[in-house]
Amino acid sequence: MNNSVRTTSVAEEAAAILERLGVDRSLYAEGEMPSFSPVTGEKIATLKTVSPTDVAAHIDRADRAFKKWRLVPAPRRGELVRLLGEELRSAKEDLGHLVSLEVGKILSEGLGEVQEMIDICDFAVGLSRQLYGLTIATERAGHRMTETWHPIGVVGVISAFNFPVAVWAWNAALALVCGNSVVWKPSEKTPLTALATRAILERALQRFGDAPGDLSVILIGDRKVGEVLVDHPKVPVVSATGSTHMGRDVAPRLARRFARAILELGGNNGGIVCPSADLDMALRAIAFGAMGTAGQRCTTLRRLFVHESTYDHLVTRLKKAYESVPVGSPLESSTLVGPLIDKLAFDGMQKALAEAIKHGGRVHGGERVNCLGEHAYYVKPALVEMPKHEGPVLEETFAPILYVMKYSDFDAVLEEHNAVGAGLSSSVFTLDMREAERFVSVDGSDCGIANVNIGTSGAEIGGAFGGEKETGGGRESGSDAWKAYMRRATNTVNYSKSLPLAQGISFEIE
Repeated sequence: MNNSVRTTSVAEEAAAILERLGVDRSLYAEGEMPSFSPVTGEKIATLKTVSPTDVAAHIDRADRAFKKWRLVPAPRRGELVRLLGEELRSAKEDLGHLVSLEVGKILSEGLGEVQEMIDICDFAVGLSRQLYGLTIATERAGHRMTETWHPIGVVGVISAFNFPVAVWAWNAALALVCGNSVVWKPSEKTPLTALATRAILERALQRFGDAPGDLSVILIGDRKVGEVLVDHPKVPVVSATGSTHMGRDVAPRLARRFARAILELGGNNGGIVCPSADLDMALRAIAFGAMGTAGQRCTTLRRLFVHESTYDHLVTRLKKAYESVPVGSPLESSTLVGPLIDKLAFDGMQKALAEAIKHGGRVHGGERVNCLGEHAYYVKPALVEMPKHEGPVLEETFAPILYVMKYSDFDAVLEEHNAVGAGLSSSVFTLDMREAERFVSVDGSDCGIANVNIGTSGAEIGGAFGGEKETGGGRESGSDAWKAYMRRATNTVNYSKSLPLAQGISFEIE
């Protein structure tokens, strides 16, 4: 356990960063909502919040901003996002450090999250000149048929604690170049990084010069604030990241008013290690996928199926890695695993491990270790050898638990791999071309992300991110995910002197 004495408190470090980034101190020092750092468990801020009754007024202002912004040419809109990327580059060290303070990520992961923000800005700038429609073949002579895309309106973003700023950026960068405004409800557990991000965006807006006010609105508050955002008729799209439980609440509310949902929910992600696998490569990928971010990624590797011929060798090496991984303050460079976000996460982990034991599981690790405060929850990652794919294995626990099981038949293990509710990320480790191709084929992995010889974590912004089944079906970030933030129109122009009807219909009047 890395536990060195620091000369400043986490609260002082956070305040110093917020001051450097230009965040008004009254927003985080004179409010009513407490914010705690998982690094030490100490309170680091008290934030001003918006009441549910005031949310509608904020959305109205964002709607007015949208109606102006949609008239700005898309390449010009891209210039704002380019400037945001520049500001993020300048603020990367501070914002990345703040992510570590507020989430408990190790410093390299905090910086990596800000790099994702920078990368999606680069992607969106290029996209601002590529919002392509189609010219469609028409059966009517003297006609032209096209498909065009238009801004859709206010985009609501609800983000989770584990990626407090990257998720906003994935959505906001695309929404802004598509001509929309954004209303953001960050997690109550990570509000400071949201305030810092808004300050960074405000500098980009000042440099841009003529953007409408309230183009990006932030709502600091509790669940009720999020409910108003989800239910508001002027928010045609809501991107919500969080648990499957949260998605089951959000999706029906949006469906009732025919709003569009971009859901990125749970991920009970699985990996398969085949007989031909490069075990050195697999070991590294499994270790990061299962233990990185203290198991608090939606793409964390949670289930591992190992062929019986390599099981003993690989699991022995995994146990050694689990025993030796440095757990401690995420602010120390030697640490690889930081704290869980709070006691609720710790209790959930211990409950899952107890259930695993009831189902015959052998638990290695999982205990709480010496921490930096009574209310800081550091744990050793847990490797659990399970006799069967059952019990807690079938449910996602947002903590560093890796369930390991033997398999003998590839067809059978594919069925087990897919036999969970979530369908986010997956991976197979094999040098057999048939197994690799099968895994990514139509009857292979049923996840939105299917990888070969890399882990389940570490998706790049160039590919659309999201999954199937209980993961929600939404897609954020790259590829053609931009279409979710726009409305489609099919246009037919008749430049002839006649009026032929489609499908050969005749309707003549005198």
